[in-house]
Amino acid sequence: MDQGSEINPAGHLAPPAPARSLSEQFVADHLFLYLAAGELRVYDGHQRFTLQAGDYYLVRKNRLVRYDPGSAGAGCEMTYCCFDEPFLRAFEEKHPVGTKKSCPSDAFVALAATETIAGFIRSLGPYRTPAGSVTEAFRAVKHEELLLILLQHQPELADILFDYGLPGKIGLEKFMNTHFKFNVSLPRFAFLTGRSLSAFKRDFQAVFHQTPSRWLVQKRLQEAYFLLDEQHEKPSDIYFDLGFKDLSHFSFAFKNRFGVAPSVLLKQKTSGC
Repeated sequence: MDQGSEINPAGHLAPPAPARSLSEQFVADHLFLYLAAGELRVYDGHQRFTLQAGDYYLVRKNRLVRYDPGSAGAGCEMTYCCFDEPFLRAFEEKHPVGTKKSCPSDAFVALAATETIAGFIRSLGPYRTPAGSVTEAFRAVKHEELLLILLQHQPELADILFDYGLPGKIGLEKFMNTHFKFNVSLPRFAFLTGRSLSAFKRDFQAVFHQTPSRWLVQKRLQEAYFLLDEQHEKPSDIYFDLGFKDLSHFSFAFKNRFGVAPSVLLKQKTSGC
């Protein structure tokens, strides 16, 4: 099975970058995301929606999310900032924060588009290096400034940002049937369901009566067959959403499972053969 990547940008306050660069599917640390231009479709396992130019979001850590690279054109750019645990703990010691116990549980939490945040984004310009990143001398200061601004306008974000707990043990059947399309490793699935890898494999076998790797491939291919057979979707439009690394890998696995290439099956269904 393919190993998924993590959304954990090196450094903070990254320069405006093509949104297509975020192809990773596991959010390791809380992520502030500002879409500077264009639009970007995203999927969190429960819903699909589109980020528009001018939108601000906080993406929660320890979540599976997918950015549709096909929706990000050449003019789609964003600025993002990673809030990792060491920074948050140091911030909390310096700036005691309260909790409101009223924050949504969504992976993408919309942030109020205030003039303060807009002004902060504009203020980064003079501090950028030729490569576009904020200079190291000012990076920590601007990082702290951003978090102060966010908490000032939405103090309930503290419940998300300063929760250092690990994912608790949850039911496998519902989680896996919801998230099977994400291309992440088995250790990552185990972590997100609150288990060690060995416990995950043991519990998985008890619930699904087969190994996780085999079940994931079969589940994705069954979904692919439905989309081709009933919805007449194109193979090139579905392979990425189903967790396959590329079209050739998907086509090979599909033909090996069903005895016919996905493009041939689609042709048969659309031509009435």
